[in-house]
Amino acid sequence: MAYKDEKLHEEKVFKDPVHRYVHVRDRVIWDLIGTKEFQRLRRIKQLGTSNLTFHGAEHSRFNHSLGVYEIVRRILINFADRPNWNKEERLLCLCAALLHDLGHGPFSHSFEKVFKLDHEDFTKAIILGDTEVNEVLLRVGKDFPQKVADVINKTYKDKLVVSLISSQIDADRMDYLQRDAYFTGVSYGHFDMERILRVMRPYEDQVVVKESGMHAVEDYIMSRYQMYWQVYFHPVTRSAEVILTKILHRVKALYDEGYTFKMEPAHFISFFEEDVSLSDYIRLDEAVVYYYFQMWAEEDDSVLRDLAYRFINRKLFKYVEFNPNLQMKEWMELYRLFQQVGLDPDYYLVVDSSSDLPYDFYRPGEEEERLPIHLLMPNRELRELSRQSEIVEAISGKKRTDHKLYYPRDTILQLSDDRLEKKRIFELLYQSE
Repeated sequence: MAYKDEKLHEEKVFKDPVHRYVHVRDRVIWDLIGTKEFQRLRRIKQLGTSNLTFHGAEHSRFNHSLGVYEIVRRILINFADRPNWNKEERLLCLCAALLHDLGHGPFSHSFEKVFKLDHEDFTKAIILGDTEVNEVLLRVGKDFPQKVADVINKTYKDKLVVSLISSQIDADRMDYLQRDAYFTGVSYGHFDMERILRVMRPYEDQVVVKESGMHAVEDYIMSRYQMYWQVYFHPVTRSAEVILTKILHRVKALYDEGYTFKMEPAHFISFFEEDVSLSDYIRLDEAVVYYYFQMWAEEDDSVLRDLAYRFINRKLFKYVEFNPNLQMKEWMELYRLFQQVGLDPDYYLVVDSSSDLPYDFYRPGEEEERLPIHLLMPNRELRELSRQSEIVEAISGKKRTDHKLYYPRDTILQLSDDRLEKKRIFELLYQSE
């Protein structure tokens, strides 16, 4: 029997709080889960710093990746005998679903911004490079690793396959919304996934939804909208991300200046020098980063020491609302005042912005073109979701943006009460509130 068709002697299951069970029968999937690159995802949190806001949010990219695989597995059972579906793509879909987040680094997006990296590039590098994952995929076929990489990179020829993993209603989003809602303890991210899976249909180059399932999709879209603003963009989580980002900026700046660390940041040097090998990337996980943060909380540099201490012990920055279009004069005065009282404003006065587009219709030629969700009408015609749903129409194409100004309130309070700068700082901050 060919390796790609090989089944385990008995089905393996992972107990899962969201899907009850994750079922594995394919030898290829089981072997991929056992690779060191996939096991590394146990040491990367799904929600970065959100556990400092929602203490239950300790789940990992490993949990999520198994969940996405399970959703795709169930979708493909429903697709098995339907027209427009090529059964030969089954294993490819399952592997792409399982491996789609393989390249995420510690604290994911915050880490990427500082070091100008892209986790999707590393996902591709792990799949195609000298790795255990690549070794497993090559057993399926010489071109199979490239096919998996192409699906995740959204360049695969069969766009129907791509849409299962990456679209406005894909297995990735359906898992993380429910999983993140479960572990944060909020009620916003729940929707009727069972109903959506029942009404999904393969249709030429995309997955569509039967018109009778429109209300379940509306609920899904609104759940996503609420999760972004109530969980993913929570201002306390953003405060932790600000401090995390500033720690990494400070360490890099000190390294560039020739600062002598008490303990050499060996795991970070290739990142500082922008010469990161795949092995360097893979060996850096959140356990390693936390270890360095503990060390940096005892450094001689006062800024690094303070920021690392704050992150480890959750002494976060406070925040006020900020409008960069109307309050730049006030920000410039705050910047000057912070310098006068000995607080480096580049690290202690930070504007952070968040924005989200919950749903969009097709805008050809624009950056990040979004393929819309299509409803399959009773007459077999397709109709774009926002043209049928008044609820979705109300939020389509509307990007919401939010700005916050973060600062160390505790440190400012410790300034002598007779300092005029202290009084003026709080006047400007309260004015923002």
